[in-house]
Amino acid sequence: MQEDIQRLIQNQADFIVSQQLPSGAIPWYRGGITDPWDHVECAMALDFSGRFSEASLAYKWMRNIQNPDGSWYFSYLDDKPQDLTKDTNFSTYIATGMWFHYLATRDPDFLRYMWPTVEKGINFALSLQQPSGEIYWGLSENNEVWPGAILTASSSTWFSIKCGIKIAKKLGLDKTDWEKASQKLAKAIKEQPERFDRLGEDKSGHAMTWYYPILVGLLEGNQARERISGGWQDFMIDRWGCKCFVDRQSVCVAETFELILALTKLGDKDKAKMVLDWVLQFRDNDGVFYREVYWPRREIRRAELEPQAQEKNTWTSAAAILA
Repeated sequence: MQEDIQRLIQNQADFIVSQQLPSGAIPWYRGGITDPWDHVECAMALDFSGRFSEASLAYKWMRNIQNPDGSWYFSYLDDKPQDLTKDTNFSTYIATGMWFHYLATRDPDFLRYMWPTVEKGINFALSLQQPSGEIYWGLSENNEVWPGAILTASSSTWFSIKCGIKIAKKLGLDKTDWEKASQKLAKAIKEQPERFDRLGEDKSGHAMTWYYPILVGLLEGNQARERISGGWQDFMIDRWGCKCFVDRQSVCVAETFELILALTKLGDKDKAKMVLDWVLQFRDNDGVFYREVYWPRREIRRAELEPQAQEKNTWTSAAAILA
């Protein structure tokens, strides 16, 4: 079994590297966009699979294209900005990636090299934190504030800030203000959920809203178990995996792998293994996972919302490696 898992991991890593641009950018697929969040997830997956030089190149790309205010644009095409929205979740995720990179390489010099990038990214997000703790999602292309917070993005942001604090401590730096900010954000998520998704951001019932607070460790114990149990019937297709949305009859492979991580974090390893066994069936002949599979006929087709998208992409392979 161990040999099979290693082959699975390296198949995904080979695919990610094959799509990486000379600049270091990792698009969804060759000819597609690069978004900073999925790009960092792919870099983390490369570290996990032992591709340290490719991961370092990916992080250097992030350093090179960061905006002066600490943000990144929402998407790039061939290294040129496309969607000029600035997402606070994107700006903080570099901290998660860099902490993971340090744990994989134990390279303090590269951590110091990337620190200004991490610091500016987190500070950009915290500039949009509200007195009640939530962090607004981002800025429009005209730098207008989006006056709402998204639960999934906020959960990821909280985890990234915690990683940033760990990096600061490793470098001998004090970030008491980040500690206080992360505590305020966690308190808002746990005790005032009505402050999130107020503008209908989750009107489609996205699976990530269901499991992400558990994946990052914000919700634990009975509260987390009840949340998983309460959403299982809505989000799961038996013997297949996790849907993207409640009303969509398809399994999203990346979301399924993230759910596996959440179940593992919760301590439900038996259920995590069960779901892993289900999703392993959704691979191409080259061993690379498909992005989405439609129930009940196992159809592999172009995305309904993104008809130009390929059937396989880098961030699905990254999620598989990390799980």
